[in-house]
Amino acid sequence: MRRFKQQVTTEECKKVLKEEKRAAFSVIGDDGYPYTIPINFYYDKEDNNIYFHGAKEGHKVDAMNRCDKVCLTVWNQGFRKDGHWEWNPTSVVVFGKVKPVTEKNIFEDRLRKLAAKYYPTTDEIEKEMERSAARAQLFAIKIEHMTGKLVNEK
Repeated sequence: MRRFKQQVTTEECKKVLKEEKRAAFSVIGDDGYPYTIPINFYYDKEDNNIYFHGAKEGHKVDAMNRCDKVCLTVWNQGFRKDGHWEWNPTSVVVFGKVKPVTEKNIFEDRLRKLAAKYYPTTDEIEKEMERSAARAQLFAIKIEHMTGKLVNEK
């Protein structure tokens, strides 16, 4: 972190991870090129992991299998100070290692928690679990380091 005056606390970082719904997820892709995609995610403060789902195969999975080091960036909507045009979002950058979740009880629990962040009712979550859970893969990012800062877009 170069601009220490803009740094936010770990608790503020966790608040952004808990409240925000979208993130930019980055892996080391083919030929060493970065590969970043938008994902939905769930932050579990108890085990300090970030969970997301995806297909069981594909470019992203191949990249994670080659190198488990990943980066996730999240930001909130921010605010504007009275009389100013610029926005002041808080951004969080997470570095960690990713692995597929293979334990059935953790898979089902975290997948339901992930779904609860997006689906409006428990009934819809259960319908989706029945319909899609067997085809989905859940991944866990074990957070090794994260930083956050209050950005001034001016």
